[in-house]
Formats: sequence, structure tokens, C-alpha cells
Amino acid sequence: MRSVLVFTPLLFCLLQCHAPKKTAMFIPPSFDAQGHRGCRGLMPENTLPAMLHAIDLGVTTLEMDVVITTDKQVVLSHEPFMSWEISTRPDGSQFTAKEEKQYNIYQMTYAEVSRWDVGMKPHPRFRQQRRMPATKPLLAGLIDSVEAYVSRKSLKPVQYNVETKSDPAGDGIYHPLPDEFTQLVMDVVLQKGIQQRVIIQSFDPRTLQVLHKKYPAIRSALLVEGYSKLSMDQHLAGLGFQPSIYSPEYSLVNEAMVKACKAKGMKLIPWTVNTPEAISQLRTLGVDGIITDYPNLFGK
Repeated sequence: MRSVLVFTPLLFCLLQCHAPKKTAMFIPPSFDAQGHRGCRGLMPENTLPAMLHAIDLGVTTLEMDVVITTDKQVVLSHEPFMSWEISTRPDGSQFTAKEEKQYNIYQMTYAEVSRWDVGMKPHPRFRQQRRMPATKPLLAGLIDSVEAYVSRKSLKPVQYNVETKSDPAGDGIYHPLPDEFTQLVMDVVLQKGIQQRVIIQSFDPRTLQVLHKKYPAIRSALLVEGYSKLSMDQHLAGLGFQPSIYSPEYSLVNEAMVKACKAKGMKLIPWTVNTPEAISQLRTLGVDGIITDYPNLFGK
């Protein structure tokens, strides 16, 4: 005798509640407005206030830099040491450019790093930057705060463009080797479930090569300095694969580069573009996004 399953309202509800939930597919923006270090021209760089203000200004991607502490924490910082330009010691005292490299973040615990202020000292090159108490946040904590902020304000999800600050000369001194560095960053990405919304970028091809080998589905961006004498094809040959994004200093961008990137199916997102005129010119050329210290300029 066959049993008959009767779908009562209660049974239907139970089945629905226990059915696996589908994760909505994230669709990247057609034009990627990226806030450099959050919004460095307006707020202390690589801090939570800078990221949240950039969101309020309408960025689609938060660009940031990360380094590693001695206790293997991934922390936002452009330099792997405490920069004299933006930092004050825990006792409030200042120091010089000659002294800064002795404050090596890779030799400090995050508890030690968190005692340094990076928001109260006037920035010598960004006079519009607002002064406020601020510290270098953990990448994990930053993501939690950003996700909560976006949810609370019912905004569209943002992307995270995370730069690994490494180079061969700093291996074992200012940062771990590329395999460990990349894995520590990806551990946070995976833990927070932002794989669809993250870009890993670097000037150091080695971290991108590790990423491509271990996590080929994660988008990567190759950063290129303005003084580079190599062509785009030479940069890509040195990398050994085609990244999702080619990200040169903006003075290198021309019509030929735009066409070449489109032919390869590779996004072109230059940095750091800080005037409305340059932003307009690059958008007219057809770039896929722009990284700027002043996200307020996107609306002008």
C-alpha cells in the first residue's frame, strides 16, 4: 500500500523553511566608481569613516590596501609601517620620515597597531581631509561594519578592491611570502562570503599568480606604475595570465589602450584621477571605471 504525502499548509511551510536558500548573483556595475583608500582626499585614508563616507558619496567599489601583523591579522594600511604623514604614536607624539620604518606593522600585534591614531594629524598633501580620531581597522571588522551600514540604509551592495602591499624586497621583513599573504586575505574574504564582490589587486604579480592558481574565480587587477616602460602586452606576459582588470596610472591611458582592453575582454580601470576634467576625458575614452581620492567628483 503506497503512502500518500498530503501537503498541508504546515508541511509546506516546513519544507520551504528548510529548503536551501539561493544566493543572489551579484552583477558588477557598468561603470565602476571607486573610492581610493575610501576617500583619501576628504577623510583619513583606509579607515572606517573614509569607507562609510565614500558609500554616502555613491561609490560602487571601496578601494583599500592591506598589510599583515605579526599575529597574522589582515589590517588596512598603505605602508607596511606607520607613516609619518598620517600617524601619531600612542602617547600622541609625532615622528619623522627617517623614523617611520622602525614602526614595522609586520613586527607589531594588531593590539599594538590599534593604539596608533591615523586621523588627527593634518595631511600635508590633502588639505581638504577632515581631521578626526581614527585607527587602522582589521579587514574583517571593516567588512562587517560596511555590510551592516549598507543594509541599514537599504543601499546596493558595494564591491571591495583589496590591494596586497608586497614586493620581493620586503619578503619576510615587512610581510609574509606571497602564498601566505594571499591566503590570509582570502581567508577573510571566504569567511565573510564576499567572493562575488571582491577584487584582489597588486603591483606585485606574485600575489596575483597565487590567487589565479588557488582561486581562479576571484577577480584580479594588475596595477601598473606611470613610469613603467613596458607595454600592456609585456605586463600581461610577465603576469602569465589575463587578469580581470588592467589598472594603470591614468596618464598611460589612451584610445589604443582602451581598444586593446575591449578586444581582450579585460576591464580598464585607471588610478588615481583627481580632477573633474580628467574624469570626464577618461569616461569619454571609454574606460570601465575610475579610482579617485575624491568620489564627490563623480557627480560633477
